[in-house]
Amino acid sequence: MRLTLVRHCEVDEKYKNCYNGHNDIGLSKGGEKSAKELAKKLDALEFDAVFCSDLRRTKDSIKGSLHTKNIIYTEMLREKFWGAHEGMNYEQIVAKEGAEYKDFLQWITLLDGEAYEEFIARVEKFFLEFLPSLQKENILIVTHAGVIRTLFCILDEISLEEAFSIKVGYGSIITKRIKHKNI
Repeated sequence: MRLTLVRHCEVDEKYKNCYNGHNDIGLSKGGEKSAKELAKKLDALEFDAVFCSDLRRTKDSIKGSLHTKNIIYTEMLREKFWGAHEGMNYEQIVAKEGAEYKDFLQWITLLDGEAYEEFIARVEKFFLEFLPSLQKENILIVTHAGVIRTLFCILDEISLEEAFSIKVGYGSIITKRIKHKNI
């Protein structure tokens, strides 16, 4: 199975470097321009199935593409929910909690919302159970950096900390081949 993973395009400056999670925010002006270019790139490719997070920033990233005619929007591809920390950046969280980053697991445990184990389980269920059940070979996924990095953690058998150190820029297109027998 060949996955084409796309991170949504750029969001407004005030949302950059924030734990946006389920916040339903749109794209910046630059993100809107990038989305048009992204649509052209994706339209040159063929897919057997197309899935997208149901949040506005992902929908807006693909809305100009011909692939939207067969797209399926799903909550399963949402970013991790950060609870009371939604929309906050690192400095705001440190000020609110009176805590600092010591290591990756300490930090993500400090933040409330969706437990990381539940988030990983959601990503695993979508990519390792649902997608293979479709018996499709070429799938487009429009989602968020955290979902993509968590998938890397699972598939490449690396730690979450290693996976979250991988740069996944706005509007990135990443291809990942997965053998059905490995799923």
